[in-house]
Amino acid sequence: MTPSPAADLDRRFYAFAVDRLVAWSVDVLAAFLAWRLLVDDGSVAAGIGVTVAVVLLVYAVLAVVLGLTGSSPGNAALGLRTVGATTGVPIGVGPALLRQLVLGLATVPTFGLGTATLAWTAAMDPGGRRHGWHDRLVGSEVVDVRPVPAEPEPVAEQPRGVVNLTALRLVPAPPPPSTPMPSGPPAGASPPPHPAPAAPTAAPRTPQHRAEPATARVAAPAPAADPARQRLGYPLLPEPTAPAARWRVSFDSGESFVVEGLTLVGRRPEPRAGESPRHLLALRSDDMSLSKTHAQFQVVADGVLVAMDRGSTNGSVLLRQGVYRDLTAGRPTTLLDGDHVRFGDRIMTVAREA
Repeated sequence: MTPSPAADLDRRFYAFAVDRLVAWSVDVLAAFLAWRLLVDDGSVAAGIGVTVAVVLLVYAVLAVVLGLTGSSPGNAALGLRTVGATTGVPIGVGPALLRQLVLGLATVPTFGLGTATLAWTAAMDPGGRRHGWHDRLVGSEVVDVRPVPAEPEPVAEQPRGVVNLTALRLVPAPPPPSTPMPSGPPAGASPPPHPAPAAPTAAPRTPQHRAEPATARVAAPAPAADPARQRLGYPLLPEPTAPAARWRVSFDSGESFVVEGLTLVGRRPEPRAGESPRHLLALRSDDMSLSKTHAQFQVVADGVLVAMDRGSTNGSVLLRQGVYRDLTAGRPTTLLDGDHVRFGDRIMTVAREA
């Protein structure tokens, strides 16, 4: 099973702040009540004892809940969970008590040096899982368990139909329906008198022109020498064509190139039988978390960049707008401009160029 993505340092800090706010609020309230009810009446020792007991009780309750469920007020609010680094389940009460003790001592007023030291050890974790010193002490890690948003599917644009208005204008209108004329006078009517024959008059002879049939005009093709006469019957400017998009990938180890064909990445990538990759990108791995042939990516026919994990040991993780999601082995995933993909301990950045 692919491990859940490690929580980023910002969300871990916010969860830590929420936990401290909850604990300190209860401690301050207990100290105020002990002062008003006990110290003011002269029972100073009893007031101090009640305050210390409440502080220890809050510490124990938070540690037990964290050890049994992996959650805390801060983790629940930020969508995080504290689990075992190798098991993926809650770490138990004992390790949770030790972990909370280290965090509590780090928050002792030292101008923030204790908390900053733990954060620095998490940021410098060579495994990329952000294990701080307190995590390494008990074998724990903080993972992101927020639901992964649905990935938008690419929508293929359909070609728009072209209407030739010039051809429509030249098509003759259909003739009106003919009305049959009556063959004779209506029944019961007297026949009209025969008119007297009129004397023939000489009409001036005018030259007669033969009208060309409408079908001949319609069938006449447009001049082949002027292909710009389209739609409206007069020359138009050529329509602009959309520039082809290019996808560039850049790695934190310094490699950067435009994706052209199938690309395989890993420590020593090798194609399968029948594959003809364009690039075989060998990357160095400081902690050997990168598999021999870790993943692949390419631009498909509709111009979309897709990536796929090749069943690697440590998996591949997509980071999009601050949200992590695992790439399912053997299933292509569409990449967008600005995405980051982690292959083991290497990070790839995706950019779309016009």
